[in-house]
Amino acid sequence: MAFILNPDGSTTPKPDGQAPTGGATPPAGADGALIKDSDIRTFVQDVIEASKDVPVLVDFWASWCGPCKQLTPVLEKLVLQAGGLIKLVKVNADENQDLCQQLRVQSLPTVYAFKNGQPVDAFMGALPESQVKAFIEKLTDGAKAPLDQALEQGQAALAAGENDLALEIFKEIQAQDPANEAALSGVLRAQIALGMLAEAEEILTSLPANLRVKADIEAAASALELAKEIGQTGDPAELRARLDANPKDNQARFDLALALFARSDAEGAIDELLELVRRDRAWNDEAARKQLVKVFDTLGGAHELTVAGRRRLSSVLFS
Repeated sequence: MAFILNPDGSTTPKPDGQAPTGGATPPAGADGALIKDSDIRTFVQDVIEASKDVPVLVDFWASWCGPCKQLTPVLEKLVLQAGGLIKLVKVNADENQDLCQQLRVQSLPTVYAFKNGQPVDAFMGALPESQVKAFIEKLTDGAKAPLDQALEQGQAALAAGENDLALEIFKEIQAQDPANEAALSGVLRAQIALGMLAEAEEILTSLPANLRVKADIEAAASALELAKEIGQTGDPAELRARLDANPKDNQARFDLALALFARSDAEGAIDELLELVRRDRAWNDEAARKQLVKVFDTLGGAHELTVAGRRRLSSVLFS
């Protein structure tokens, strides 16, 4: 079953056959539309009055302006994703020069932010998407957009082992924002957790280069590679017995680490790999160190085991 993202970030079942919707996004042209064109005649209603309900961004643009063509789609995307937390009004600067003079627009693109009927902030130039998103978050007092709340729900489901639910949520987000790095990574991680390795591999190989190199996607790719290797591990008890009989059996220690990780003992796996690095860091082309990197990527950079493990690895490497 698919889901609809609600304005409060929750999800509700979507009837079969219903096309994906953003839940909070009004249809184009409806009263209160999130994105509209304006001019000096309707500016008071579209911007001043409207900003008394929700913040309004005013995008001053022109058809000849190259940076405008880069910025406007970013603004539209983020405003739609915000799901009603903010609106966008676009003003053609060439056709509204008097309005530009009143607001002292000196270069294009220029974006003004209105709140409670007053201009409260502005920026000029085609900022990167991350900076525009931060600008919007500041304007909305850090309120979470439905898409961001849904991502948090998906991550929580994944962390709780509710992998089928996580996969559904991430797929719904991806349907609305196909290039969303976090959603793509979530889909991949949920598929890996469900043993859908072939499906995850197919998604990875089909991604365009600009997405494939994103940090979250690279981490998911490491998790997939690790999952493939884990599928070939043996019984931890037998591997431990081999290691007890011969502590210098590097392959047994390496295989034991993979077997422990496969059984959700990440801490034990990290301990064995660190011990292998300490004993023989160059073994098998630094296989233990490289495997630790995959484990850290799979756990995530903020995980307490990753933070502590990286610190311990640095201590071993530079001691």
